[in-house]
Amino acid sequence: MATEQVRITVFDTTLRDGEQSPGCSMNQQEKLRVAHQLDRLGVDIIEAGFPIASDGDFEAVKAIATVIRRPIIAGLARACRADIERAWEALKVAARPRIHVFLATSDIHLKYKLRITRQECLEHAREAVAFARSLCADVEFSPEDATRTDPEFLCRVLEAVIEAGATTVNIPDTVGYTVPAEFGELIATLRRRVKGIENVTISAHCHNDLGMAVANTMAAVAAGARQVECTVNGIGERAGNASLEEIVMAMRVRRDRYPYETAIAGEHLFPASQLLSEITGVPVQPNKAITGRNAFAHEAGIHQDGVIKNPLTYEIMTPQSVGVPDSKLVLGKHSGRHALAIRCEQLGYQFDRRALDDIYRRFVRLADKIKHVEDHHLLELIRETHKPAASATPLFEPIATAVAAAAAASCHESPRVFPLAPQTNVFGMSVPIPIDHPHDQEDYLWGV
Repeated sequence: MATEQVRITVFDTTLRDGEQSPGCSMNQQEKLRVAHQLDRLGVDIIEAGFPIASDGDFEAVKAIATVIRRPIIAGLARACRADIERAWEALKVAARPRIHVFLATSDIHLKYKLRITRQECLEHAREAVAFARSLCADVEFSPEDATRTDPEFLCRVLEAVIEAGATTVNIPDTVGYTVPAEFGELIATLRRRVKGIENVTISAHCHNDLGMAVANTMAAVAAGARQVECTVNGIGERAGNASLEEIVMAMRVRRDRYPYETAIAGEHLFPASQLLSEITGVPVQPNKAITGRNAFAHEAGIHQDGVIKNPLTYEIMTPQSVGVPDSKLVLGKHSGRHALAIRCEQLGYQFDRRALDDIYRRFVRLADKIKHVEDHHLLELIRETHKPAASATPLFEPIATAVAAAAAASCHESPRVFPLAPQTNVFGMSVPIPIDHPHDQEDYLWGV
């Protein structure tokens, strides 16, 4: 009998922690656009903002709480009465409101930022959660800088807030300090030692200062966390937050290691990424996993040859599974003849072997100079390389005439055009059958 997969709650904080990223501030209408896309994406919780921060943020949270009805709508509040009241005022119209209370617990924050003792911190946390719970049935508590907090004191704080009514306890790696093994061990320790923690949801909120936010989040999930806090494109303070799209697809591609499921509609990942980039004016880095423009692009000849024959050779997920229209063969100096032939065919031309060799040599020289060969470059190269005379058989022809000529030939074997016929790969997509001749291995290696 198949084992039912564990459900992971996706808490999106693009509109709160993500918006705190320099240059990523959004107005009310922009926040609403993103919130609608997050709703389509299927996130479970939208942290809409920090209502006490400004009148604009308050109004944005209230507007989102009014019109977005499926997911939980959360608002952030410091562990003080004024913040909590302001958050509740913005959230009370929501179909499913959540007040998210936070208070720093590490000694460095207590001493230099808050200037309070551990005991005062414990009392503030307990009182704040109790007050929030008197207003709202769903209360999350975050001990800020948890990964640099004394574990014994962290356990005491969590026990206090659970007793006061917290329904979710979030463990933030606020400054991106921890590493996967250490963070997983911390989650496991809290599960063992904190009284009542079995009755609440454990969440993980990781920052990317050492480039390990997603890895740390996955370690927390493996250790028992059942909520992940993340942002679209990984935007956030400093080096950013754990990337929503990377967490989700890690679980889907590696179900053997992460047997968990989410409610995320994968086909909306890329559209969400593009929308956020459009609104903030901050582009996604080209090599960003899942949503970067190079995530499904291939330039190396061996890679192109493999992907043309079967995408699984170099793609561990389909572009369509994350909402990307298709993978892209980038024509550059590392490209092979197979990819060049495919692109020429898409432009309306097919070549015999001798013509393709000639075109390819010139193509590589051009690519060395201009890096990426665009379609207009390739068409110009074709025209300059082969100018068929009236008395000679053309080395290249538009596809329609090439097919007709091949069908009419009977006195001698005609060169095979490329590709011959469509073939279905493991994704159910049509791919061409490769050329069958004694130089296949040479084709495979050329252009590496």
